[in-house]
Amino acid sequence: MMPAQVILLKEGTDSSQGVPQLVSNINACQVIAEAVRTTLGPRGMDKLMVDSRGKATISNDGATILKLLDVVHPAAKTLVDIARSQDAEVGDGTTSVTLLAAEFLKQLKSYVEDGLHPQTIIRAFRTATQLAVNKIKEISVSVKKDDKQEQRQLLEKCATTALNSKLIAGQKEFFSKMVVDAVMSLDELLSLKMIGIKKVQGGALEDSHMISGVAFKKTFSYAGFEMQPKTYNNPKIALLNVELELKAEKDNAEVRVNCVEDYQAIVDAEWNILYDKLDKIHQSGAKVVLSKLPIGDVATQYFADRDLFCAGRVQEEDLKRTMMACGGSIQTSVSNLTDSVLGQCELFEEVQVGGERYNFFKGCPKAKTCTIILRGGAEQFTEETERSLHDAIMIVRRAIKNDSVVAGGGAIEMELSKYLRDYSRTIPGKQQLLIGVYAKALEIIPRQLCDNAGFDATNILNKLRAKHAQGGMWYGVDINNEDIADNFAACVWEPSIVRINALTAASEAACLILSVDETIKNPRSSMDGPPGGGRGRGRGRPHAH
Repeated sequence: MMPAQVILLKEGTDSSQGVPQLVSNINACQVIAEAVRTTLGPRGMDKLMVDSRGKATISNDGATILKLLDVVHPAAKTLVDIARSQDAEVGDGTTSVTLLAAEFLKQLKSYVEDGLHPQTIIRAFRTATQLAVNKIKEISVSVKKDDKQEQRQLLEKCATTALNSKLIAGQKEFFSKMVVDAVMSLDELLSLKMIGIKKVQGGALEDSHMISGVAFKKTFSYAGFEMQPKTYNNPKIALLNVELELKAEKDNAEVRVNCVEDYQAIVDAEWNILYDKLDKIHQSGAKVVLSKLPIGDVATQYFADRDLFCAGRVQEEDLKRTMMACGGSIQTSVSNLTDSVLGQCELFEEVQVGGERYNFFKGCPKAKTCTIILRGGAEQFTEETERSLHDAIMIVRRAIKNDSVVAGGGAIEMELSKYLRDYSRTIPGKQQLLIGVYAKALEIIPRQLCDNAGFDATNILNKLRAKHAQGGMWYGVDINNEDIADNFAACVWEPSIVRINALTAASEAACLILSVDETIKNPRSSMDGPPGGGRGRGRGRPHAH
C-alpha cells in the first residue's frame, strides 16, 4: 500500500531543486551578460532601450542598461544588483562586473553538472579572490600626491580611460580636463551634489563649459522682471525660504466685519505685512534675492523699482549650492538679514545659453562647487553625456581618495590570470582545478575587448599569455593597432579600487548564485498574470486604440 502523500505547500507552488535548478540559474545569468556583453570597451556598441511609456534611452553604461531591463528571474537579479553596487561605489566598471560574474558561472557549469559540491567551489573561489585582491594591491602603482602637476596628469588619464568607452570618446581630452577641474574645485569630502550638471539643448559638444560657481536656469518670473538689472558686481545675495506674495488666507479664521472700514483695515494689514518684508530685504543691502518659494508680481515690481534682482521658486539643491559657494545661510524670515547671513560673489549675471536663460554666480569666495553646462543636439545624447561624465567624475574622486592605479585594457586581468594559474599548480586536490577555472574566467575581459573591436581574440590572447609569462606585466589589448601593447606606458590607467571592487562583487555574486539549490515560488504571484496587464493595478482600463 502506498503511503499517503504529505502535502506541505499550497497547491500550485512551483519548487525546483538540485542540480537542474543550479544550471538553470547559471543559464539565466548568461542571458543577462549577453545583454551588456557588446558594450564593453572603447569599441563597444550602445544599446537603445524603450520603456513602457515609449521613452527611448541610449546608453553604454552597464548599470543603466540593467536598471532599464525589467529582470524578473530571481537569480539573474543578483547580477543587476552587483552592477548597481559597482555604479554607486566606484562609478565605472559596471559592465565588467556583470561579465566577470557570468563568466565565473559559465566556467563552473560543467563542474556543477558533474556533481562537484557547490560549497567546495565557493571555498576555492573565496581563496582565489583573496589572492587576486592581494596581488592587485601588491602590483598597483601609487601616485605621489605632493606633486600637484603629476597628480593632475594621473587624474586626467584615469578620466580619459573612463570616457574611452563612451559616446563622447571623440572629445575625451576636452571632457577629461573639465572633469578633473570640476573635482579639484571641491572640498575634502568631494561631495557629488556640489557638482551641478545642467543640460541645454542645441549647440555642439565643444560649447559645453564649466563655471566655478553656481549656474541655474532662470526661474518662472512675473511682470516687471525684465526691468530688473541683469548684471551686478560684488552683489550681496539674500537666500530666503519665504513667500513674498499676497497669500490667500489659509487658516480657517473667521473675521466678523461690521463696516467697510474694518474690512479695509484687514486688507491694508495684509499689504503692510508684505511691504514690510520687502522693505527689510531692501534695507539689508542685498542686491540679489533668491527664494525657494514664489516671489509674486508685487514683489517683483518693487524690486525692479529699486534695482534688485529676484528669482523665486529656485530648486532646493540649487539654493544649497549657491549657499555653499557664496556663503551666507538660508533664512526663513526677513527680520534678521545681517551681513553675516548674506552671501557674496564677484559677478552675478543672467546669460542666454542656447534657448534658455541662466543665472550665473561667478568668482564665489567659498567656491567649493561648480556647474558643468552641457550642450548637444539630441536629448538622448546629452543625457548619455551626463551619464558618461558621472562615471568619469566618480573615477576621479576614487583616484584622489585611493592613490594607486593599475593598467586597464585587460592588462591587470591577464596578470592576475597568470598569477592564479601558477599558484593553482602548487596546490593539490580539487582546489587546483577550481582556481584554474577562476584564472581562465578572468580572461573574458581582454577576450571581449577583442571581440567588440572585431579582432581575432584567440590570437591576441595567445600573444598576451606569452608576454605575461615572460614578465611583461602591464601588457593588454591595443585597440588601435589590433595588437598588444604596454598599457601602462600607453596611459590606459584606472584606480585599483575599481578592479578590486569588481572582482570581489563578481565573485560574491557567483558564490551566492551557486549556494542556492532550490527555488520555491508561491502560486499567488503566478496567478496574477503579468504585472501591468489587467485592471485593478492602478493603471486604469487599457484603451482600445
